[in-house]
Amino acid sequence: MKARIFVTLKDGVLDPQGKAIGHALAGLGFGGVGDVRQGKLIEIDLPQAKDENSARTQVEDMCRKLLANPVIEDFRVELAA
Repeated sequence: MKARIFVTLKDGVLDPQGKAIGHALAGLGFGGVGDVRQGKLIEIDLPQAKDENSARTQVEDMCRKLLANPVIEDFRVELAA
């Protein structure tokens, strides 16, 4: 089983990288771009996972302990066989 974890900053948290990307896009002539938020994608292979529920529980625990900062970041998990 494979897990994809999308980590993004919570609403209201300033995103200086997103602002820089937005300014760079405007400088390249992409004037129709609004607010830009930058995040990260983490892919994990879980060969020992028995079922989707145990895999999701394990990955969410990984996110809370290491992969995402729960104070300023949200995460979303997608699982695929």
